Amino acid sequence: MDGKLSNSVFRGVVIAFLALSAGLLAWLVWSNYQERYTVTQEDNGTSITRLVSAKMSGVSQLKVATLNGTVQANAQDVRGFGLLKSEQIVKMPYSVGYYVDLSKLSEGDLEWVPDTRTLIVDAPDVTVEKPNIDEGARSLVRTDGLIVTREAAEALSKRTSAGASGKVAREAQSPERMAQAREAARSVVARTMRLPLDTLGYGDARVVVTFPQERRDAARDAVDVSRRPEDVYREAKQR
Repeated sequence: MDGKLSNSVFRGVVIAFLALSAGLLAWLVWSNYQERYTVTQEDNGTSITRLVSAKMSGVSQLKVATLNGTVQANAQDVRGFGLLKSEQIVKMPYSVGYYVDLSKLSEGDLEWVPDTRTLIVDAPDVTVEKPNIDEGARSLVRTDGLIVTREAAEALSKRTSAGASGKVAREAQSPERMAQAREAARSVVARTMRLPLDTLGYGDARVVVTFPQERRDAARDAVDVSRRPEDVYREAKQR
């Protein structure tokens, strides 16, 4: 009887200890959560920008746009003391991705305007990935040459691939394409920033996203966050 009683008491003590430990762990987790993700009574925006920055710390390269198309490239080859000349023209589909690295954001890149419940995000610039040329879908347009040796054909293939990659890279990084990518990125980054704002209870807040080219001192001070961001930046570009 004593042995059974002792075992029963022992099991009770163990269960009570485990319950206490679980309760303590839950309290610590909740305390940590509260500290990181509950907005305090600060009105200067410090707490909000800190918490948004914490939420974004795990986000890295955010894909914001993709450029797709077909590129045509040509190459020449000369051999046999200039007697054997050949040329090749090919077409290949391609894609290029545009990204914004949100892991570079810090509290200093976020500004909360409490009067208009607006978050201004000074985002890093859009970056362009290396062109993805689909060599498997290559189509031959034309090959000219009296005699095209195997070595010449291999050289033409390499040169057309390199030419296609260079042409796509220049197109993807042209001012027009970069402007289009930044406009797409503005929308994607704003939607991404709304997620932590929603969890913080600011689902009705607006997000204004700027990029380095737009952050001249005069233009930055002239931003009117009481109006729609797209209207503000359209007028800024016109000026």
